[in-house]
Amino acid sequence: MKHLFTLNRYFVKYKWHFILGILFVAGSNYFGILIPQKIREALDLVNNEISLFKQSSAGDPQLKYDELNRTLMYFGLVITGFVTLKGLLMFFMRQTIIVMSRLIEYDMRKEIYAHLQNLDQKFYRQTLTGDTMARISEDVSKVRNYLGPGILYAINLVTLFIFTIIAMLRVDATLSFFALLPLPFLSISIYFVSKIINEKSTFIQQQLSTLTSITQETYSGIRVIKSYVKEDSFSTVFMEQSEEFKKRSLSLAKVEAYFQPLMMLLIALSTILVVIVGGFQVYAGKLTAGNIAEFILYVNMLTWPVTSIGWIASVVQEAEASQARINELLDRRPSIQSENNQSYVVEGEIEFRNVSFTYPNTGIRALSNVSFRLKKGQKLAVMGKTGSGKTTIADLLTRMYDVTEGSILLDGHDIRQHNIKLLRDNIAYVPQDVFLFSDTVSANIAFGKADATKEEIEKYADYASVYEDIIRLPHGFDTMVGERGVTLSGGQKQRISIARALIKDPSIVILDDAISAVDTTTEQKIMSYLQEGLGDKTTIVISHRANNLLDYDHIIVLENGRIIQQGTHEQLIATDGFYQNVYLHQMNHQD
Repeated sequence: MKHLFTLNRYFVKYKWHFILGILFVAGSNYFGILIPQKIREALDLVNNEISLFKQSSAGDPQLKYDELNRTLMYFGLVITGFVTLKGLLMFFMRQTIIVMSRLIEYDMRKEIYAHLQNLDQKFYRQTLTGDTMARISEDVSKVRNYLGPGILYAINLVTLFIFTIIAMLRVDATLSFFALLPLPFLSISIYFVSKIINEKSTFIQQQLSTLTSITQETYSGIRVIKSYVKEDSFSTVFMEQSEEFKKRSLSLAKVEAYFQPLMMLLIALSTILVVIVGGFQVYAGKLTAGNIAEFILYVNMLTWPVTSIGWIASVVQEAEASQARINELLDRRPSIQSENNQSYVVEGEIEFRNVSFTYPNTGIRALSNVSFRLKKGQKLAVMGKTGSGKTTIADLLTRMYDVTEGSILLDGHDIRQHNIKLLRDNIAYVPQDVFLFSDTVSANIAFGKADATKEEIEKYADYASVYEDIIRLPHGFDTMVGERGVTLSGGQKQRISIARALIKDPSIVILDDAISAVDTTTEQKIMSYLQEGLGDKTTIVISHRANNLLDYDHIIVLENGRIIQQGTHEQLIATDGFYQNVYLHQMNHQD
């Protein structure tokens, strides 16, 4: 249970829930133990009264019966009172321990969610989304099952055992010995079975993560799957993995199925031993018939708690396996750290000094010895073939990764010395892979500025040349765009992303192939605003096109991560090379 020990901090946080819960469980079991004792007293009383009545014929029999009825009524009321108190305390024990487990579950999900947001791109490139979702949902639920019902029944088992054994020993040590004799064998079987349950539970959780990942990937790429008519292929893969999950689950169920009858057999054996050994004790005059009934009730009271040992063991082992996966996630530390928490103004002067970068998860060298400098308000165009390293420049500027060699300076200081939140807050980035949230168009644009007014949202939508498209939607700016903007065209999503970025009013703007899905007329409108509206903002435009509509101060051309050409538009079209070829091709195509 070493991984579950990390949860002790929550027990400290909710110590009063935990302490009161233990007291309520103990109180409930205390009144439960008094019930067999009162039943024993009632049975012995009836037995004695009947014996005395048979031995003596003196007195009115009706008076004897009336007195006996009143006594039994008294016992009945006392037992009813104990049962009521036991039930009331059981209600309160659930209101403390079960509520505590729900509060801890809330804290854990919040902690994991916050931790996931702090992890860097390296983690998300290496981890399947479905596996991450399984940890924050299924694994946390397994742990909560341990924190709530698991601990509740464990406390109930311990306190009930203590009270019951003390009560049994007060009556007769010999009968107590035989009544409890099967329990050590039960403990030994639990020890060995728990190991098997732990191993099988770990495999089941891993397979569940695989299923979740397949499902998430299928639904995210459903349009591609349908367009290639691959539904049957994906269904086959899902069925194969589901079959594996079923096999592993059935394997665990078989272990538990063998375990449950074994426990019931040992409990039944305790009852048989009580009847046999107790019968000899009664015959010898050492015990009464009421004592036998009392012991049978004690054994029956222990039936569910002892039976639940297997369930508790299963819950604990499943929670241990799940908590190990959660701890593995929480132990991950982002390689991108920010030691500067100061607030200051970002001007936007950028310099790459001999920057080289290799992706940590693939070993691919994306940039080699790249150098350029931009003063505040200058415009840079980055061109090159697919895979030449253009997007990597944007990733390094937003500190999704840190450089492998060289350095990036922002306002004269190494980018690693800047406040990372302030840095990103001053950069408007429109990535190549456009992402919209499943919300309204208005909310997606306002995502760049939480307190944006309706007028600002509409203004920047107009700047991004998407205003006319939006007002033609069924509900205008209040139209829900669907998951990842599925209801919109590629060009509409790109332009909404541009509006979302520009509304931030940042110091630095990065557009990564942000207008590739729009027509020439719309492109001209957007570029017209960018030329005017981004006059004082440092701008980097990553593109496949040799576009001269924006007055770039500098243009670089990348190939295999290296700068092969750089200069102004006029300089590059006058020189044989990649830029001239692309530009002439575009001009001929437009003609």
